[in-house]
Amino acid sequence: MEKLRRVLSGQDDEEQGLTAQVLDASSLSFNTRLKWFVICFVAGIVFSILGIGLLWLPNGIKLYAVFYTLGNLLALASTCFLMGPVKQLKKMFETTRLLATVIMLLCFVFTLCAVLWWKKKGLALLFCILQFLSMTWYSLSYIPYARDMVLKCCSSLFS
Repeated sequence: MEKLRRVLSGQDDEEQGLTAQVLDASSLSFNTRLKWFVICFVAGIVFSILGIGLLWLPNGIKLYAVFYTLGNLLALASTCFLMGPVKQLKKMFETTRLLATVIMLLCFVFTLCAVLWWKKKGLALLFCILQFLSMTWYSLSYIPYARDMVLKCCSSLFS
């Protein structure tokens, strides 16, 4: 009702603060969304660390790949609590991060395929490394000029 009143009175969403825009995006309260973001993000980190710990067990590559991938998916999904799933998907597939998103999602799928169906442990480990690199590149896309800085640093190291 408040949103309808703002629109009818001529107030734009741009006049709203960031917190008000976030609160309008979901029926959950800001505190609830923040709590679930933290829970989901921490669970993702725990799954990834648990996967690294399981790496040293017999048949550990399989457990590592599954837990590491699930951890990354949980960490990625945690941001849906902050901005909502639709807005998150729109941001993921913007032109600036489209390639990074596609490569990251393919690495998730190929990691699980390599370890669960293809039974190729070396390939699963390679896809986990690619998963880490693609997730890092994707995350850097949210920081202005971060990817340009990384490219300049790498090019100065190699020249």
